[in-house]
Amino acid sequence: MLDAQLTEALRAHLPKIVQPIELVASLDDSATSTKITELLGELDVLSHNINVRLDGDDDRRPSFRISRIDDPGVAVAFGGLPLGHEFTSLVLALLQVGGHPATADPDLLDQIRGIQGTHRFETFFSQTCQNCPDVVQALNLMSILNPNIEHVAIDGAAFQDEVEQRDVMAVPTVFRNGENFGSGRMTLDELVGMIDSGSAERATEKIDAMDPFDVLIVGGGPAGSSAAVYAARKGLRTAVVADRFGGQLLDTLGIENLISTPYIEGPTLAAELEDNVKKHDVEIITGQRADRLDAATALGGLHGIALADGGSLQARSVVISTGARWRKMGVPGEGEYANRGVAYCPHCDGPLYKGKRTAVIGGGNSGVEAAIDLAGIVGHVTLLEFADELRADEVLQAKLRSLPNVDIIVSAMTTEVIGDGKKVTGLTYRDRNDESEHTVELDGIFVQIGLLPNTEWLEGTLELSERNEIEIDGHGATSIPGVFAAGDCTTVPFKQIVVSMGAGSTAMLGAFDHLIRTSQADSAPAA
Repeated sequence: MLDAQLTEALRAHLPKIVQPIELVASLDDSATSTKITELLGELDVLSHNINVRLDGDDDRRPSFRISRIDDPGVAVAFGGLPLGHEFTSLVLALLQVGGHPATADPDLLDQIRGIQGTHRFETFFSQTCQNCPDVVQALNLMSILNPNIEHVAIDGAAFQDEVEQRDVMAVPTVFRNGENFGSGRMTLDELVGMIDSGSAERATEKIDAMDPFDVLIVGGGPAGSSAAVYAARKGLRTAVVADRFGGQLLDTLGIENLISTPYIEGPTLAAELEDNVKKHDVEIITGQRADRLDAATALGGLHGIALADGGSLQARSVVISTGARWRKMGVPGEGEYANRGVAYCPHCDGPLYKGKRTAVIGGGNSGVEAAIDLAGIVGHVTLLEFADELRADEVLQAKLRSLPNVDIIVSAMTTEVIGDGKKVTGLTYRDRNDESEHTVELDGIFVQIGLLPNTEWLEGTLELSERNEIEIDGHGATSIPGVFAAGDCTTVPFKQIVVSMGAGSTAMLGAFDHLIRTSQADSAPAA
């Protein structure tokens, strides 16, 4: 079941189990049960603190439960196999149930321990979803820390009937006490905030009490991470405020063009960037979204960033690195059926559409790559491109055209997403050559039509391009003195990770130069 590399990784981590644990499997006659038996057997021989039983009585089969032997209430459960991106979730569950301490903020851990009420969570994941582990690991940790919280993580591909019955159309999808609780990436802070109604007010109070910073970086992706490290190394009092650390890296699967490494996955790179920033003297504030820029009224004054949840931060200089997000089609039905057949991450949600009919909107590299990946999972793929020809690289187009279960339609303008009130059943498009209308019956639609900069909150404050990108000069400076910008939210012509990293350092060096010059001006004697 486990290859040599994974086995060695386990050998390195499993000695951290300090309290004996028990793995109890509830099995049936499926192939997945056979694989679970094999997996648990391999874990059993790797640690003397692991005991395996195959006589479980859980109604969901195949599944297994990890519990602390001397305190069975400390437990997590998995339905199906937690492999692929969820292998890390399995390892963390083994360690944390086995007494290895969590590394989250101590105040947050105490907050979790104090949550009252009954919370029985179920999370549907797919092994190819890079967004799912954050949710699975957060809820696992919460169930380990608090006896009022239970959690089972379920591989949707292994429980297709349950996925259909409960209308799970995207992963991760979380249910609490049998009711839909949320879907998409959710951090530990966000999940706690959704359960503990007073957490937002406490976070706002903490933020409002912070003294002004030398530099405030808005956004925690590659550009923001680079800027933070450069700022800290300059000895500046630095903070990063972000909705989530890692930005769009968290939605990126394979990265093969980052200099110094032949291949890395987006969430792994995001974790490495965060770890690097944490090694420096930087205040990291996550779970917060910028809502307004209040520019300083005088040169060298304090800029303010008002946050959507209330509260504000001040700094002598600001670096904006809010990145970009997936562009939406903007047609009727898209919003209504988001996560109910309309999806933006084929790697995450593709396995939920095994054997079904799907569409990909967009004929660039992202769209064609998505269609190629989906063709190996789903029953059929229809790719629709607005232009009169595909825009992807020729090698990708050749691969796509070689696939027997793919149709390509160009000059197609999607006009509406159709559904039955619960989920997508098709879409309509207009042929731009003859204006004829067509309907395609589908179960899922994957939108891959580019990016939009996250700059709406800046409209009316600094200069934006016609594409709503922040106008910057060669130093990353914006139209407001002391406010700099970097990465995909700016007019930089190439939206690449390595470009964003360089842009973040450039903007920070520009901000440092600004701080030096304004400080000198403030201290100069009057003429």
